[in-house]
Amino acid sequence: MTRTRVVVTADGDVEVGGDVARARRLADEHGRVRVALLGPTGPLDARDDVRIEVDVAPGRSLELVELTGAAAHDMAGGRATWLVDVRLGADAVLLWPSLPFLVADGADVLRLTHVDLAPGARVVLRETLVLGRPGERAGRVRSTVRARLAEQPLLAETVVLEPAPALDPLLADGGRRLDTLLLLGARLDLPGALQLEGEGTMLRAVGPPSSDARLAGALTAAVGVASSVPGHGSWAGTRQVRPRPATPGRTRPSEPDRHEVAHRRG
Repeated sequence: MTRTRVVVTADGDVEVGGDVARARRLADEHGRVRVALLGPTGPLDARDDVRIEVDVAPGRSLELVELTGAAAHDMAGGRATWLVDVRLGADAVLLWPSLPFLVADGADVLRLTHVDLAPGARVVLRETLVLGRPGERAGRVRSTVRARLAEQPLLAETVVLEPAPALDPLLADGGRRLDTLLLLGARLDLPGALQLEGEGTMLRAVGPPSSDARLAGALTAAVGVASSVPGHGSWAGTRQVRPRPATPGRTRPSEPDRHEVAHRRG
């Protein structure tokens, strides 16, 4: 197992540790602590179990900057695991627009993301799954996200993408990327976005690499919302967007499994 831990303490210091997925502190920007993550030096194989833990103290803000993406190659029937565990104190902020994750032919990857938010905390996460190389079949990936806000269930979703032939219509049309943007702890008004029952917004797109621009504006707006917490800076040029309150009469689910959705293709 390889483990990386990034902790922002109450006084603003950063504690980092790990091996394959290494972490290094960068210069602070816009009032935020910034930490660079350097992923595995080679592709994941069936023996890999990668764990990344992020802990941000109340009132602190952290931006994670990925320097390299990750790739999973043929695993000869095995499976790799990629686990992310995020814990944010009250009014803390995390920005993590991750780089693409390639799932090549023969790969089998289990991705688990757990997010625990204290009251007032906000997080922006971006996950981009690349389904195989051009002209090749896609591998298999199961990606689960579970989030809690103020000790109440906020989101429980599982996406399962099965191997598909290189001539699959979706792949032939360039739909090799499943791009997901999550804003948790606040809301964002955008066309086509899914508003969670609690404070959160999801936006998803399928398309070729050129489709990055579709979520670029949404990412900037989401960062603006997350950074609007008093005492937190914003990205240069970020437009501040006022989060929309939850729809009256709607409640958070009492059990996360009631709102877990499995998406399958193959």
